[in-house]
Amino acid sequence: MLQSFRPFGGSAVSSEVVTKSLLRFVTLPGLNRPAALITLDNGHDHTKPNTFGPDGLRSLDAALDEAFAADPSFIAVTGKPYIFAVGADITLMPTVTDRGQALEMAQGGHRIFARLRESTVPTFAFVNGAAMGGGLELALQCHYRTLSAGAAALALPEVSLGLVPGWGGTQLLPNLIGIADAAVVILQNPLTQKTLKPAAAHKLGISDVLLEAADFLERSLEWAAGVVRGELTVERKAVETKDWDVVIEFAKATLDERLHGAMPSAYRALDLLARAKGGVTAEGLAAETEAIADLVMSEELRSSLYAFDLVQRRSKRPAGAPDKSLARPVTKVGIVGAGLMASQLALLFARRLEVPVVLTDLDQERVDKGVGYVHAEVDKLLGKGRLPERTAAKLKALVTGTTDKSAFADADFVIEAVFEDLKIKKQVWAEIEAIVREDCVLATNTSSLSVTDMAADLAHPERVVGFHFFNPVAVLPLLEIVRAARTDDATLATALAVAKTLRKSAVLVKDAPAFVVNRLFTRYLSEVYKAIDAGTPVEVADTALDPLGLPMRPLALLQLVGPAVALHVAEVMHAAFPDRFGVSGNLVTLVQNGRTSFYDADGNIDPAATALLSVGTEPWTAEQLRQRALDALAQEIRLMLEEGVVAEAQDIDLCMLLGAGWPFPLGGITPYLDRTGTSERVTGSRFLPRGVASLPTS
Repeated sequence: MLQSFRPFGGSAVSSEVVTKSLLRFVTLPGLNRPAALITLDNGHDHTKPNTFGPDGLRSLDAALDEAFAADPSFIAVTGKPYIFAVGADITLMPTVTDRGQALEMAQGGHRIFARLRESTVPTFAFVNGAAMGGGLELALQCHYRTLSAGAAALALPEVSLGLVPGWGGTQLLPNLIGIADAAVVILQNPLTQKTLKPAAAHKLGISDVLLEAADFLERSLEWAAGVVRGELTVERKAVETKDWDVVIEFAKATLDERLHGAMPSAYRALDLLARAKGGVTAEGLAAETEAIADLVMSEELRSSLYAFDLVQRRSKRPAGAPDKSLARPVTKVGIVGAGLMASQLALLFARRLEVPVVLTDLDQERVDKGVGYVHAEVDKLLGKGRLPERTAAKLKALVTGTTDKSAFADADFVIEAVFEDLKIKKQVWAEIEAIVREDCVLATNTSSLSVTDMAADLAHPERVVGFHFFNPVAVLPLLEIVRAARTDDATLATALAVAKTLRKSAVLVKDAPAFVVNRLFTRYLSEVYKAIDAGTPVEVADTALDPLGLPMRPLALLQLVGPAVALHVAEVMHAAFPDRFGVSGNLVTLVQNGRTSFYDADGNIDPAATALLSVGTEPWTAEQLRQRALDALAQEIRLMLEEGVVAEAQDIDLCMLLGAGWPFPLGGITPYLDRTGTSERVTGSRFLPRGVASLPTS
């Protein structure tokens, strides 16, 4: 009964967008009783998916009461167009103030969903669209599942948010598809931001039949009727348990290597998967509800919810953006340079803007190589079935190259991706300005140089803007859009509109050295270099930050960026802020000796690299390095906010989430600095109010 079920507080939640369970009865040939069809629908289109809050669960419970009372031939649940359901309404979770409420939330969902699993009447899930989290768990609770080939995605993403699948997923899925595949869906996919397409989900055994989208509901009803009439037999693979423990041990080792114990939700999910061995039990389901109660009342979850909100909401409305109606149309793009970054940009612009893209470089060989890269990448996408042949041919035709920059004469947007040297970039823009129209936007992909200085000698500096991508371009969603001293609103609006069309998340930043992500990277890496210079073993320096669960260790980041590039940025930052940013002599030595990494081919610290180092005799401990790095980050963020580099701390966090891949349980970085007391100790105050990205105050 749900009359008293208030999992998000003691009274009804007025902010809930209620997903109603709409019941109707359907007469089907060969069945002597109608079937009960429940459609989940929150009254909005597909851009606001179905979710389950207290009233939504109550509606489902009531619909099931009415359905069972009618003694139907079977009960089926489906969703509104394009959406099945995407789970619990996590926007309501911050209102949970004690563990008892969290436990009631988990138990209530379990009880209602279990009615489908425990039913003596056959139950079916007609998964017509996106099914995530509790939505997929609802489907798993049904006896049978049909799946639309047009469904956008299926996933159990809870671990990435600091939760576990809490309405049966950790117990039901491994006993349906096996422990190895379940571990991928519940652990690996969330940590790598992957979802399942319908064909892949069906191959795993999550659905019993895969049907075309056009007449999905009709065919699902026919298929279900065939099962109930005994004309169709559903066969499923037997789930083996002999390798269960081996898979669990391997998964734990993988988590340790990736997370170093930093994400409690992943380890709780792993424990629940271990408990699922041998079948679905009351004890396993009870452990799942207890895990939800613990995790909902954790600081990591509150930081994750904050991070999720930033990515879903703030990233779509950049703070400080001008009127979007000022944006000018972009019908042709020019790219100065034809190296790897320029070629990646060319492919992205062609795919998303679907306009002609012209690459230029100093000689035809480089141009041909750049265009060839784009064509080869298009062929890869075609070979993987991610592009139809007609689209692939169109993309190849859109991307061309030349050594003659006059090809930019009719371009609306020109971006440079040449060597990171201010003098060279100024020369490029001087040459380009003499060719393009006065309203053509000139964008620079600089990662650290002053956009204002770059535009200083131009006749129209107001049309120059920073447009900083992160590598790999196709993967990382952040775009730092840099407003220089004289950038006008029309240029900025155009840049933001292009970013949106590219499907990138833009953060508007002030023209300051290294902007946001690279400034913070350089600051914390400088502490790592200091530790090595002082005599700290390289292995200790590289692993000291493991407890934060960052996506890569500092020396792996150095390898990705390249020591030469890292040195260049360090020199830029040292010139701007010599009191806080140093230039490590050992980093200079690595570059001078042509080293591209501290690691050998096997990923271990290379003695040949460490032999080049000149170090002191006062090593730091891992704890000292970790705290000094966090202190440095706190100090730098406070200064950046005071300088107005971004509008608020939330923009810092958004940049670290989307440009650096820092994990949701950190909330980016400022929530972690707040909850560890680092912010107040170093800067005198928190970055965020108590209760924001943290547990509510009592």
